[in-house]
Amino acid sequence: MTGLARTSADLDPRRRRILYRCWHRGIREMDLVFGTFAEAEIAGLTTEELDEFETIMDADDHDLHAWITGAMVLPDTLNTPLFARIAAYVPDFDPVTKASLEARHGNA
Repeated sequence: MTGLARTSADLDPRRRRILYRCWHRGIREMDLVFGTFAEAEIAGLTTEELDEFETIMDADDHDLHAWITGAMVLPDTLNTPLFARIAAYVPDFDPVTKASLEARHGNA
């Protein structure tokens, strides 16, 4: 399952390809960050933003994860408003916690 909730039928081939790549990153956390961001934003990105987005997506998933979480310093070349938008994007899902599991399944 990709998590894809948006149809790509109204997108041009480049945006379809980018949307697909966003949901097939290799690390599920990056699928969620990039996939949900792309679903919400892909149709409105300018050609220049698409170029930059593809450049960002070319980075290694482990590095992207570290930069987004703040575990590593973001290189100046990626310190852009678009990267900030991607990093600030919060996927629409509830994290699994002990409390959420207990609430769902009762105290064991």
